[in-house]
Amino acid sequence: MDFNEDTKRVLKGFEEERSRTGPPEGFPKFPVIPGERYTDSKFLELETKNLWQKSWVYACHKDELPEKGSYFVWDKLQVPIVIVNSGDDNIKAYYNTCRHRGAPVVTEKTGKARLLVCTYHGWSYDLDGNLINLRDPRDFVDLDKSCQNLIEVSCDCLGNWIFINLDPDAEPLKDYLGILGEHMQQFQPEKLRHVHSKSYAVNSNVKVLLDAFLEVYHVPSIHQKTVSRFIDIDGTYINLWPNGHSRMVTPHRDPDWKDPGADGLTEIETVSEIPKHQNASYSFFPNLVTPPSATGIPFLAFWPTSDDTCEIDVHWFSPDWGDGDLPKVWERRIENFENILFEDTQFAPAIQESVSSPGFKGVLLNYQERRIYHWHEELDKKIGHNKMSQDYSIPRVLEPFVEK
Repeated sequence: MDFNEDTKRVLKGFEEERSRTGPPEGFPKFPVIPGERYTDSKFLELETKNLWQKSWVYACHKDELPEKGSYFVWDKLQVPIVIVNSGDDNIKAYYNTCRHRGAPVVTEKTGKARLLVCTYHGWSYDLDGNLINLRDPRDFVDLDKSCQNLIEVSCDCLGNWIFINLDPDAEPLKDYLGILGEHMQQFQPEKLRHVHSKSYAVNSNVKVLLDAFLEVYHVPSIHQKTVSRFIDIDGTYINLWPNGHSRMVTPHRDPDWKDPGADGLTEIETVSEIPKHQNASYSFFPNLVTPPSATGIPFLAFWPTSDDTCEIDVHWFSPDWGDGDLPKVWERRIENFENILFEDTQFAPAIQESVSSPGFKGVLLNYQERRIYHWHEELDKKIGHNKMSQDYSIPRVLEPFVEK
């Protein structure tokens, strides 16, 4: 990845965005996105089956599995999964489901174990998921233990970040991420340490909230005293990438601006000029948004909890700060971020009520909001038009603008 060339393109893009008087020549008018995509239970069932259960999503960090036998129970996709450090830096994931009668093989949220043992009837599995022992084997007719191992879940890593995909035929994470994964390498993800994680419940469909993090059109309205004071949305430069991924870079109003909340923190030396000195935000399709910097990286993961509720998990990662406790400045940094997060989520419940009303006919997007349409195009690709009992699909219009 040539980050010098990337820097030149982005800086040139800032100037072009500031000087334009409308969308670029040939850019399409967006068709309205049907509002039912946010409310119709049958459509949302298709979304669950074809998007959430067939996409790479962030699960946890290797710091949460520090030793051989360390495990982490993860249920964000509303199915029980146990992620295990099986030794030699290997991370594996299994359905937390005994092959005998379905009881869990792990009952605590986190812990460390030599074996994964179902406490219902005592079936035991090693850390590689192999069934190695069971009670009263004489009473099972022609039981082949090798055919009763824990069912594995697709698991892959980008540095210390662990991703899960319920699709057993999922392509490798590296291929799925493409250029996005190349961009992440500058942050040395294999060296980042886990700092903090917290969940926030929101009363809206997950897409109502996620849409807000794919554009800066809202910044002058709801971030007047915070974000809007230091970023210039008129210069925002956007990349649309394959598989629904994207990036949005917004220049700082003051080219010498520095985050006061990061003062004194260790910097990652390999971070390129754009995320070091500008406001960059990456979207990992379908549900991860990160505005990384040289001193720390937040992951915002958006999860549906019902048709009209969701939650955001915010995970923070830092370059290695050496021995000793986490620097105290992190407390203030996380608190400041929470304040901005509140600004972004405050209207979501009221918006959910509105999109469910007869007065809402659909989502009408502009050029600045093209990452949202790009996201929805990928959703349609995942579902397939032929699977929709009622056609709530959208025309594909952005393909010529997706960078290969």
